[in-house]
Amino acid sequence: MPTKIRLQRRGRKARPFFHIVIADGRAPRDGKFIEKIGTYNPITEPADIQLNFDRALYWLQTGAQPTDTVRTILSYKGVMYKNHLLKGVKKGALTEEQAEAKFQSWLSDKEAKVSQVIKDKELSMKEAQKKALEAEKQVKEARAKELAAKRAAAVEEEVAAVKKQAAGEEAEEAVATEEAVAEEPQAVETTAEEAVTEEPAAEEVAEAKEEPAAEEKEAEEPAKEEPAAEKEAEEVKAEPAAEEKAEEEPIAETTEEAAEEPAADTEEKAGEEQEEEKK
Repeated sequence: MPTKIRLQRRGRKARPFFHIVIADGRAPRDGKFIEKIGTYNPITEPADIQLNFDRALYWLQTGAQPTDTVRTILSYKGVMYKNHLLKGVKKGALTEEQAEAKFQSWLSDKEAKVSQVIKDKELSMKEAQKKALEAEKQVKEARAKELAAKRAAAVEEEVAAVKKQAAGEEAEEAVATEEAVAEEPQAVETTAEEAVTEEPAAEEVAEAKEEPAAEEKEAEEPAKEEPAAEKEAEEVKAEPAAEEKAEEEPIAETTEEAAEEPAADTEEKAGEEQEEEKK
């Protein structure tokens, strides 16, 4: 079975990286290989291809069969075109100088195309970034306008609510004034009735005031009578002394009377005897 020019998987998960190898057709994809002639990284933009041009051309000339992906890579690098020109030289359709000139012109055109593609991609990337920035700006402006409109609506609602409250308060005040005006006569009548009803209350208050005053006077009178009671107690104390004196005086009088009584009796008897004699 002929040899193959194939890709051998390397790299980690979701980050593929390939080696371009010359391997036996019976060998597994990631098994043994004869020679490594380049690398291929499909993650970059554009894809990064490192290839040994001469060794790839040699293996093509010796009959190695490239896989579809490797054929595309070799065509992209010009290995397939160079092998085609060399076949024409062998057949005598072209000279080596003509084949080399054609290959160099093709290579320059290819490089120009590749560089143009790279520039176009860079420009497209920049334009995409600008568009994304403009879209973000538009979105921000739209959001700012929406917020401003919401804020303005909220302010208008607040103003309207304040006006309604003010109108409601004014209406309430007007109704209150009307009710007050309508109730004024009743208020006068009620005041008159209250005055009538309050007069007895005033008398009761006066009586209530007089009663505590009278009680206070009565409470004060005992206080005033206390000195009189003390005077009476002193008089009572003094009276026994006077009675004692009075008792002593009658004793003296009795002695005197006792001394005088015999004389008086003798006189009375003498007077009675004279009267009897006169009779």
